[in-house]
Amino acid sequence: MGVVTCYNVTKMYRRHRAINQLSVNFKEQTITGLIGRNGAGKTSLLKMIAGLTRPTSGDLEVFGEHPFNSLKVSANSIFVDDQMVLPPDLTVSKVLRECQNFYPNWDKVLADRLINYFSISLDVYPDQLSKGKRSTFHAIIGMASRVPLTIFDEPTTGMDYSVRQDFYRALLKDYLEHPRTVILSSHLLNELEDLLEEIILINDGGLKLHESMADLKEYAIGLIGQSSVIWEQINEEQVIYRKNMGSEQSYIVVKNDLSSELKTSLHRSGVQLKPVSPADLCVYITNQSKGGIDDVFDRDES
Repeated sequence: MGVVTCYNVTKMYRRHRAINQLSVNFKEQTITGLIGRNGAGKTSLLKMIAGLTRPTSGDLEVFGEHPFNSLKVSANSIFVDDQMVLPPDLTVSKVLRECQNFYPNWDKVLADRLINYFSISLDVYPDQLSKGKRSTFHAIIGMASRVPLTIFDEPTTGMDYSVRQDFYRALLKDYLEHPRTVILSSHLLNELEDLLEEIILINDGGLKLHESMADLKEYAIGLIGQSSVIWEQINEEQVIYRKNMGSEQSYIVVKNDLSSELKTSLHRSGVQLKPVSPADLCVYITNQSKGGIDDVFDRDES
């Protein structure tokens, strides 16, 4: 049983189905990446988990309770995004003081050190901070709160690359010292491979993949070579993604369950076998078709 369990969860906004009969569990004391393209349903799912909205149908439990209007869930979780609502009449320093009063496990030393490291002024109001600084401030609150369930929804919005890397490293170091359940949504999976333990990939509100990061790295294999040679030896059903690389060459991604004999045969036929990164794999799986953008420009001239 996970900290968060979803069974056939659906979320409707008028006629739009943001989450579609989603069944998935988020493990306890694990950093899980909720990955998906913009509009995949990540924010809708996380807001339901945080108790900010309720499902249209299905069963959603957090800490064994329905999260909407749950005091237990509110007291033991935090939802962090770039629109995080803070009292508009409080400066950064006063917001930190109120956080210390509200969160029993608040780490003042960590918060103060991070505020100083990221050069965030204590005397300004949060809405006076730049977009990147404001996202950083919100992320600091999420880390220093030390609640059992921490939800980061695209927390690095507006941060430049170096700040994002510092945030990821700070989160990992603090998590290793104080394990808790962390859910982090993002579409920048290439930056998170060293941080995440589990990956949940959703698209159009439905579950596409739930794997450990270690298994995801071995999930698929890329084949590069003469198209006719590859297609003679693999089945269309195995294909996750394909791209033409000239009149006779192709790049074809298949699930990495090929037999050793088939891999040897492909290699002897001049086909290169290449690993597929988790970030690229998630893009390929959520493509509307098995082809890429180049297919838009391929025209039948006959």
